[in-house]
Parts: sequence; structure tokens; C-alpha cells
Amino acid sequence: MSSANAPHTNAAAGSLPVAPSMGPALEDLRVPAPAAAVDRRVVLVSGLAIAIAGVAFLAAELLTALIAVITNLAFFGRLSAAPASPAEHQVGAFVLVVPIVGALVVGVMARYGSQAIRGHGIPEAMEQVLFNQSRIPPRMTLLKPLSAAIAIGTGGPFGAEGPIIATGGALGSLVGQVLRITADERKTLLAAGAAAGMSATFGSPVAAVLLAIELLLFEYRPRSVIPVALAAATAAAARLAAGQTAPAFEMPAVAPSTGPALAFYIVLGAVLGVAAMGATRAIYAIEEAFERLPMHWMWWPAIGAVAIGAVGYFAPQTLGVGYDNIDDILSGRLALAALVSLSVLKFVSWSIALGSGTSGGTLAPLFTIGGGLGAALGLAASALFPWLNADARVAALVGMAAIFAGASRALLASVVFAFETTRQPMGLLPLLGGCSAAFLVSSLLMRHSIMTEKLARRGARVMVEYAADHLAQITVREAASCPAVTLSADETVEAARAFLLSQGKGSRHQGFPVVDGRGELIGVVTMRDVLAQQAGDLPIRDLVRRPPAVVFEDSSLREAADHMVTEGVGRLPVVSRQEPRKVLGMLTRSDLLDAHRSRIEAGQRREQALARRGGAPPERRPKRRERGAPVLRG
Repeated sequence: MSSANAPHTNAAAGSLPVAPSMGPALEDLRVPAPAAAVDRRVVLVSGLAIAIAGVAFLAAELLTALIAVITNLAFFGRLSAAPASPAEHQVGAFVLVVPIVGALVVGVMARYGSQAIRGHGIPEAMEQVLFNQSRIPPRMTLLKPLSAAIAIGTGGPFGAEGPIIATGGALGSLVGQVLRITADERKTLLAAGAAAGMSATFGSPVAAVLLAIELLLFEYRPRSVIPVALAAATAAAARLAAGQTAPAFEMPAVAPSTGPALAFYIVLGAVLGVAAMGATRAIYAIEEAFERLPMHWMWWPAIGAVAIGAVGYFAPQTLGVGYDNIDDILSGRLALAALVSLSVLKFVSWSIALGSGTSGGTLAPLFTIGGGLGAALGLAASALFPWLNADARVAALVGMAAIFAGASRALLASVVFAFETTRQPMGLLPLLGGCSAAFLVSSLLMRHSIMTEKLARRGARVMVEYAADHLAQITVREAASCPAVTLSADETVEAARAFLLSQGKGSRHQGFPVVDGRGELIGVVTMRDVLAQQAGDLPIRDLVRRPPAVVFEDSSLREAADHMVTEGVGRLPVVSRQEPRKVLGMLTRSDLLDAHRSRIEAGQRREQALARRGGAPPERRPKRRERGAPVLRG
């Protein structure tokens, strides 16, 4: 193999391919590809993300207008794109029928268009990221927003944010499928489109980036975060340019929280964590109940719509998106009884409808339920324990963010989203305490979130936490076997075979660097190569079949592991950058596995220390093997 055809090769002019007749020296070394956090590809992907953000903003505007058109037609009998709330309808008992008609249309679209339109959008996008290389079917770009507009416009108690996020993600995925880009870059564009959709809807660019990191990217790398951040910023700027400068939710200014009040908000967050667990389990219990029905799933949304209409008949404020309900809750305009009634009835309507498999989002309903519960508990606390100085409006803010943090496990996104949509800086500290408590309680009570439970039930393993790559933190010199046992290029196969069969020190290795008379590396041979060769007088140099793949002593074990996979080898000679042909040691797959020993043992020591109720001993790095000159055979 010549160096011209070899990836990750450092080639010198006039280098010779490996062959018995082409000379003893090899001028090429196959080294790990240099790692760069940001390169020109990031600039290209960022440009695409900005363009996608512009389209995602237009899609969000069109979806909002389409929901308004369908709402006006279904409940007011007029053709208009003016904002309208189904809570103000004048259709009387006909409100029992309108959601069913919309659900029947959604069911037909799901059966004959795409079953993927069912659900609230984010789990479906997560599934494509994790298991389908971020390839969302192009038809979803149209079907998802259209089905959501029909479901919400006919009274469905859902938020528009889930479908908008899913539509933005589908746009990004579509661009990624049309262009020749990698799966990682396609994932970045999907997340960028989703973040842009959320940012365009609520004017919350930072929360959109955090949501993309916590629920879609499953990583925090500059090459993925930069395009997503630029897309979110672009969509938010477009929203401002369109004159939408007010915060998404109306809330009067609040005073800083006192110590007792802050303690109450943290306890409140823990209570909402329990509520998040209950809501998640209820949703999936209802889904399981629908799956036991003796009929095709196409009809399930219509059955769920019966609950929408029945609840909406007695409580019209539960119909539709209900952003005005959130405004009323955060502004303190609702009494205790109204808060409890709204929260309970909204949950009943939303959980049954979503469990039936229709199309709609979860964020706005959870905000309504959590905000109502938080405000109700805040009012109760103010009446029973006035010394707490609890503010029902802040309690509502904490409640709506905490229930979403507990249900979705998107802690930082929940905190920042509540802040960006209300612009209440004094609420940040209560939000952080309350959402953290909800996150803790939810994590203790249930293994999966409302976003990942569906995937887990399908047998998929979903990451729930991100940690630094252990192999990336250890250098090759710390794990490699030093010194290396080498074979002389001029040694005969017979002599090498005798050494391998001698059971002597170093003879049981599976691979050996081959060095010339000057001690410079020319290749690697395996024990199998030597034992299988019949010609005993053949020099070892003639068994070298390919340019040597090496790794630098200051490279990370992650780079070494990736290089092994790329080269299709199980061992790498270790060299220095100053003298890249001098062998310092040998790194094998076993060394990579052994490098995890310190991490595992550290965890075991911590557990043992906790069991003894004492302090854990200090962690130790892997014992560094003694370095020296290679052990030369022959």
C-alpha cells in the first residue's frame, strides 16, 4: 500500500511502499488525525444553520397563523388569521363535536400520511437522532405542523412549541439529507432547526440552545453548539424584527426573595417533582390503556377528543394552547379555587388526548398545570404561614418551570426558559432552587423522563447524563507498556519463532514492532504472521505488509482508540513527535480497557468509604510503567 492511498499518513517525498523487493526502509508513518475543535466545516454548517433558522421562523409564523385560521373556522365560523381563543367560543354544546372532527382528520393523516406525526414531537426527534442518523422523513416537514394546527385549532389542549420544534428539526434534517454532510453535521442542523423554532416562538434563544444540548445533541462540543447558538440567535432576531418585542408571558415585576421564601420555593420544586413523576406515569398508563382497545390506532385520537370536548364544555379555558391562562396565573389574577380547577381539568383533558396518540406539544400544558399548582400552593402558604413572605406569582413561575424540569430532565433549559419568557431577573434564584429540587426528586422516583420513556419502552437505551470521556483524560505514555519488545528486521523467521515458543519474557505478546539496524521502526508483525510463515530463512522485514500505524506518547487514549479503529489494528507502537521512528513502547486494546480500572476502582472506594461512613481515600492515577529503551530481539 502506498502512502498516497492511506488516510492519516505523514508522507515524505520519495517514500517506498512495503514489499520485499522495494528496500528495507519505510518513510511513511500512519499517525492519528490531528483533532480540531473548530474547522472550516463548522463555518459551513453555521451558515446552513443560519439559513435554516430564517425558514424555521417563517414556519413558526405560518403555524401560528394556521392555528388561528382553524380556530376561527371551527369555533367562530369566520375566515380569519387573527388570534383567537376557543375559550371564548359561542358554539354551545357543539364544542363536544369540534375536537372529535379534528381528531378524526389527524387520525387519517397519521394512517395514510405518516405515523410519526403522532405524539408531541421531541421524543420522535430524539429517536431519529439516536437511531436513524438524524434522518427525518421529508414529508414530516409538512405533515407535523399541519396535523398539530388541526388538533390545536379544534380545541386540543396542547402547546404549539412541540410541533414547531419538530418542524424546525425536520427542516434541518431535510437540508442535511439533500447535501453531502456527515451524520454528526446532520444532527447539528436538526438541533439548530429545532432550537430556531423554539426561539422564534418564545424569544428564548439561550433556553433553546440549552434544550437542544440536553435533549437532542447529547453532547457539548464547539462544532455543534456554535451552529445551534447562531440559529437560535437568528430566529430571535427575526422575531424582534417582526415587532414581537414583548416577553412571551406577561408577569409584573417581583421583589427579591427572602431566605424563608426561598426555602419554600425549593420545597415547592420538590412537590412539583412528584407531580412531574405522576404526570409522566399517567400519560404512559393512558397510552397503554389505548393500546389494549380492540380497534385500529387511527381511531384513538377521536376517543381522546371526547374528553377534550367534555372537559371543554364545563371549562372552556382548557381548550387550545392556553397561553392566556399562563399570563393570568403568573399575574396573580386567578383565585385559589380557579387555580386548582384549571390545573386539574387541564391535566385530565391533556393527558387523555396526548395518551390517545394525537399531535401536540407538552410544554404549554405542563406550564399551565405546574403554574396553577405552584400559585395555589403559594396562596395557601401565604395564608397559613405569612412569615414565609411567599409570593404566589413567584411560586407560579417556579411551579411551571419545575414541573417541566422534573418531567423532561432539562434542568438548565427550564430555568432559563422561564426567565427569558417573563424577563424577571429576581426569579432566577427561586427558579434554580425549585427546578433543581424537582430534578432531584424526579430522578429519584423514575428512571426515564417524559421524553425518553417511550424510547425506553421500545428497548432503546437512552443517555441520561453526560460525562467527560475518561480515555480523553489519559495520555498514551501513562498506559502503554514500556519498553517495547521489538524484533530485528534482519532476524530470520526461524529465530523469531524460537523466541516466541521459548516462553521467555515478552514472548507472549501478540504484536511486535520491527526495527532496522539503526533502531528505527519499519513496521509491525504479529505472532500469527511469524508462526504461520513456512520459510524459516526469510528475514522478518519481509513479513511487514503495510505502513506502520503509530501513536504519539502525548496523544490521548481516545485518539489512540479511534486510530486503532480507523486502521483496523489492535496495537500501536508508541513514538515521540521529536523522533517519530524510535519506538518507546506498545499500546494494545487491553491497555485501553485497563485504563478504566482507575475509574472503576475510584467508584468502588467511594462506595466502600460511604459504607464505613468515613472519608474516601484519594483517587490514584494508573501506575505509570517505567520507560526506557526498547528491548531488542536479535
